[in-house]
Formats: sequence, structure tokens, C-alpha cells
Amino acid sequence: MPQPNHPVSQLNKKIIYVTGLPRSGSTLLCQLLDHHEEVYSNGHSSPLCPTLMSLRYNLSDADFLRAQLDVDFDLTYQRLMNAFRGFINGWFAETEKAWVVNKNRGWVHHIETVNLLDPNFRMLVCVRELGQIYGSVEAQHQKTLLLDFPDHLANLSRYDRADKLFGSQGVIGAPLHSIEAVQDLDVQLQQRLYYVVFEHLMQEPTKVMQGIYDWLGLPSAEFDPQNLTVKPHESDSYYRFKYRHQTRSQIEPPSIHGIPTRIQQQIQQQFAWFYQTFYPGMVKRDIPPEAETKISRIA
Repeated sequence: MPQPNHPVSQLNKKIIYVTGLPRSGSTLLCQLLDHHEEVYSNGHSSPLCPTLMSLRYNLSDADFLRAQLDVDFDLTYQRLMNAFRGFINGWFAETEKAWVVNKNRGWVHHIETVNLLDPNFRMLVCVRELGQIYGSVEAQHQKTLLLDFPDHLANLSRYDRADKLFGSQGVIGAPLHSIEAVQDLDVQLQQRLYYVVFEHLMQEPTKVMQGIYDWLGLPSAEFDPQNLTVKPHESDSYYRFKYRHQTRSQIEPPSIHGIPTRIQQQIQQQFAWFYQTFYPGMVKRDIPPEAETKISRIA
């Protein structure tokens, strides 16, 4: 018998996926997005991304599901699509606002899956000069020496710790490699990503946010960078207090971290593509560029 036509469920929210490198302003970005009256943002890192990926992993191991795929692949695969989208819809059920923010560094690893589930997705990718990311992590570690990292890096030298952080599975290296891999995606997917440069966000927050709103198709929203709404920030114990998520009532210039010369040089040599893309004016410098850094968007 012919199967009835089952329309695929649609997402009922416009999701702003916030992702990118650690220590690059994603918490501040979510705080600023929350000042827009049409946007819902609690500012916390969300478990939605790893939950969806775990669901895919476990369903792929399910014998009964694979048996149904054998019998009627199209209908069963459509059920998967409906179920994933239904889960996402349920995740944001507490708000009536059409725009919602979901922050997780993992989103940048799964751009094609996001596009399948949400063909109209928009993703904001936070980046920062890499030496200063390392410096921020190392400075916090020096304040918490009696606590180890989640991946047990405390007993390493600073050079070896940097090597692990920037490794392919490291806290910095994993999303960095995914950002590099964006160039291999279809151009239409690349155009769904908007890169927010940390230094520019800190120096010209109103200008940066206006550019983001224009790209999203949202109306302008005014806010005072020196009088921001502060909500309880997310728990830091998960990261052993190595990657803080504090929110503040005003935007203050970040501290410039001193980086050992050989570590800075190694970072710039290993990730030359990153500097060519986001910091083309930075040549053998130990601090990030000043206000000339602009928001970049791969076109």
C-alpha cells in the first residue's frame, strides 16, 4: 500500500547559534543579545548540542530502528527528522519570543547537521587573538593552581600545556580546527556564519551589535555598554574554575596577557591561516591589533 504523505515538522523558533573559541566573548555576546526585546537569551552554555549528538549516536546503535530503516527507509528517516526537530522545539517552549539564543562551542563542529535540521540557521562564531586566549587560560590557572583541568593539564609545563590546549582535541584546538574546516563547506553554508572578533566587540560593542542585528534581519536595539543587565552566570565548577563565565554590568578593556615568546611564535606559525584571515595586520606581535580589527564574515 502507498504510504500517506507525512509533512516534516518545522522548527518554531529562529535560533541564533553562538559558538567559537573559548575565552572569546561568547558570554558577553549572549548578554548583549539579551538586551534586544525580540531575543531570548539566558547566557548559559547549553546542553542541547551534545544531547542531539548523543541521540544520533544512540539511535544509530538501536537494532529496532535499523530494522525499520530496512523496511521503509524514507518513512523512518522522516520520523527521525520530526523527532529531532520536535526535541528542539520543546527545548525552547518556555518563551514566546521568536528569536532564541543557544550557546555551545560544539555547534561549530556540526554545521552540516545544524543545516539539515534548521535550514535557516544563523551562527555567530566568536574568535580572539590566539595568544591572548592561551594567556587568559594560563592566568586563570595560576589563580587556581590547587585545582586540575578537566583534562588534567596542571602537571605540564606551560609550553606542553599550550601544546595540549591547541591540539586537535584540545579546548582551543578542537573548535579552531573546525573553523579552519569551514572553507571546505558549500559557500551557502559559509554565508550562514558571522565571525565576531573579540577585540572589536570590546572596543566598539554598539557598532558590532548593530552589524549583527543587520545581518540577522532584526531591528536596532539600544543598550548602554556601561550599564548592562546582569543575570546569574553559569556554573564554573564543570570546568574546574579554569574557564570563568562571569558577567559584568559594564564592558571593561580586557587585561593584556604577557605570553612567552616561543609560545607566541609557535602559535602564529602553526595557525598562520587564522592570522591571515582575522588578524592580517598582526606580524610578529605579542598583543592583538587595536580598533582597526573588523568583524569578518566568510562570503
